[in-house]
Amino acid sequence: MIKKTLTAGLLSMALGSGVVQAQQPASPHTFSANVGLFSEYIFRGTAQTAGEPAVQGGFDYEHSSGFYAGTWASNVSWLEDFNAYTRSSLEWDFYGGFKGNIGKSDFTFDVGTLYYYYPGDPNPGVTKANTWEIYGALGWKFLGVKYSYNLKDYFGARPNANGDKTDGTWYLDLFADYPIGNTGFSLNAHYGILDVKNDGTRDAGTEVSYNDWKLGATYSVQSGPLKDLEIGAYYADTDAKKSPTGASWWIDATGYDTAKSSFVVYVSKSF
Repeated sequence: MIKKTLTAGLLSMALGSGVVQAQQPASPHTFSANVGLFSEYIFRGTAQTAGEPAVQGGFDYEHSSGFYAGTWASNVSWLEDFNAYTRSSLEWDFYGGFKGNIGKSDFTFDVGTLYYYYPGDPNPGVTKANTWEIYGALGWKFLGVKYSYNLKDYFGARPNANGDKTDGTWYLDLFADYPIGNTGFSLNAHYGILDVKNDGTRDAGTEVSYNDWKLGATYSVQSGPLKDLEIGAYYADTDAKKSPTGASWWIDATGYDTAKSSFVVYVSKSF
């Protein structure tokens, strides 16, 4: 009788414990991190590291309500390559917003803000590269569109002869990320349109506006110790034009054309 009573009591405690655990609500807070190694850092079709590798990573917070915030960083060289800064090799971004599904449909939305920070001091006569954007995006399954609008000079650019400010610049991003079944492989495509406010001219070599595009593929490990490891490759190019004399806003002080076509390979990991 004692044995039966003890067994019944233990079984009751186990079942009761299971019920308590099952009733515990899931945390509304999610924290994650990511790190990656890239053969080159390409931003909106243009090189940020002049063909050299980049190490990138960030931290993110998400709430079940749809609110999110995060920070991300990468090494860069373009500020020194263009003689804009004496010493500056870091891009540090801060962002936050709100996203979610539209009703019970497959449509999603995302609205937020993003600040780009470049530590260091610009050379005399150079505007700081720090800039601030607001954005809005809509998605449907594997398709999406995102519109970004600058509230400050576009990365310090003041290309026309009068030195007019470039706040009001916008960028339209059309993108697709098509998963191939449950294989972990995806095909990626992107087309972007940059319209710089108070743009320069092609003849003067100060035209900054351009279109860019990207085609690539990724593979994400689905299980095991390397789960969420992503390997990818893509080709990127722009239609940024040179002047009749060969001058271009996108050619740095070393003669490197930062708007030329690029092929990038990378590996990244999310935690």
